[in-house]
Amino acid sequence: MLKIGVFGAGHLGKIHIRILHELNELFELVGFYDPSDDAAKEIVDAFPIKRFDSPEDLIHAVDCVDVVTPTFAHFSIAQLAIRNSKHLFIEKPVTETLDEAKSLMELAREANVKVQVGHVERFNPAFRQAIPFLKQPMFIETHRLAQFNPRGTDVPVVLDLMIHDLDIILSIVKSGVKRISASGVSVVSDTPDITNARIEFDNGCVANLTASRISMKNMRKSRFFQKDAYIGVDFLTKEVEVVRLETVEGEPNPLDIVFDLGEGKPVKKILFDKPEIEERNAIKDELSSFYDAVKNDVNPIVPIEDGVRALDIAVQILDKMKVSLSMT
Repeated sequence: MLKIGVFGAGHLGKIHIRILHELNELFELVGFYDPSDDAAKEIVDAFPIKRFDSPEDLIHAVDCVDVVTPTFAHFSIAQLAIRNSKHLFIEKPVTETLDEAKSLMELAREANVKVQVGHVERFNPAFRQAIPFLKQPMFIETHRLAQFNPRGTDVPVVLDLMIHDLDIILSIVKSGVKRISASGVSVVSDTPDITNARIEFDNGCVANLTASRISMKNMRKSRFFQKDAYIGVDFLTKEVEVVRLETVEGEPNPLDIVFDLGEGKPVKKILFDKPEIEERNAIKDELSSFYDAVKNDVNPIVPIEDGVRALDIAVQILDKMKVSLSMT
């Protein structure tokens, strides 16, 4: 059992505390730290958990920490934890700046501690079910649309929403990035609320991403196109749709849906598949995987290197938007 402490008692912090309380066969939830008396009172009233007076006191009392604070506080707490040789789970985006993220990555390597970044969509049961079907997609389209919520406006929509899809894409496309273009519009906040980005990879793959926090409805859907296949993943409804082309040997079955590519080319049939998705809690799965990484001394499923790379691309997208916005 690992002794763990939580930093942050906001909306997501409450969820993490509840889930860690449920995972009592893996973690001993020692306590939490949050400077807000109001937020802390809600936690103390709901759970038999100690509120610590300082970050240092909590860090010294645990084996690992769970950082669920606003992004601006990530670096200071994470740095303190790593310098005290504590394993670290840290929410996305990993830090506020790329320099901070790279600094944490180096500190973690020197301290030989596990750091897992909370890119929770990696643990979405629909995405996990889709992974076996994904074989070098060459065009990817993602839409992540959310109704307006003031809670998310402390960071640009690229860091709040789009970074989920950046991490998913980078986990699948094993290639360097050749070119990035992006545009965005600020509607209700000081930074762009709707953004579109196009990423071209060295292997020829192209990804087109759209993120909005001013939508009339919620949508979290990705579409992957590859040789002889299309895979659609709905992260919101937890559904996967697979359409495949398979070469017909001999005469096609009269009941098959065939695709005739023309004279001299093989006839292909269209196969439709909708895999059954097991109902799972993605946050519970990611925290359980963090436990496994620490206890079994293996790499986390989402290591800090992945968090840094996703942030790096996100920062480049933000830089491109500054250029395009200044041009208009």
